[in-house]
Amino acid sequence: MKQPEQWQISGDAAELYERYAVPYLLGPWAPSLVDAAAVAGGDRVLDIACGTGVVTRIAAQRVGKSGKVTGLDLNPGMLAVARSLPSAVAIDWVQRSALDLGLPDASFDVVLCQQGLQFFPDRALAVREMRRVLDEGGRLALSVWNSAGVYNRAVGDALEELVGGETAGRFRASRNVPGKEEILRLMTAAGFRDVEIRVGRRDTHLPAPDKFVLSHLASTPVAAAIAEAGADVRAGIAARVLQQLRPYADGDGVTFPEETHLVTANA
Repeated sequence: MKQPEQWQISGDAAELYERYAVPYLLGPWAPSLVDAAAVAGGDRVLDIACGTGVVTRIAAQRVGKSGKVTGLDLNPGMLAVARSLPSAVAIDWVQRSALDLGLPDASFDVVLCQQGLQFFPDRALAVREMRRVLDEGGRLALSVWNSAGVYNRAVGDALEELVGGETAGRFRASRNVPGKEEILRLMTAAGFRDVEIRVGRRDTHLPAPDKFVLSHLASTPVAAAIAEAGADVRAGIAARVLQQLRPYADGDGVTFPEETHLVTANA
């Protein structure tokens, strides 16, 4: 079985990720993840696969000056953007793999991970690392998508048709997620208690999808392949995505339902 691919981007892609992926695709889900872990004043919080830090900064607001927040990511470009953005409370930004956190045992009250688990080459090891750094009674909250999703399916299909299966597969990696049974098995095997998995639902709104999709793709690991494909191919991708999303047209863009698995557990 092919191992999951870790999310690696280069150049100015991290800035585009913050500009497009965060406000439209990931940011709207961030408060509910922090809520699920009941992050409160004074907590020691670790956000794994933090990206540009949308979840991390919300957690920092919740813990206040009496708490401590660490954002950890493998990608230096993501962390460079994260460090450049304002935060109400100082945040420690750490470049490490989720498979080897390099942090002391039992050093956090809360571990958060938004849409990262699917990218880890060894999910079981990553979950064990989460458990290792949590203090007794600590809380975990993580999320993984519950389906391919309307938008991602449309983009993946357009890439497969116009660019190729390898590029489409790399884009689709964010939705190659473990199912509910696998998540439960991973959590239990790592020693977590009181594991709960529920489905979160919300509507996602995107601006004009034929324009949004090309900017979004430039923020992903397939950016180079799309750039090399040429203007005609890029125009074709935009046109196909627009056509697929027409049933969801809403004013200046599209609005469609999304679902994620929200997982909570105690150490």
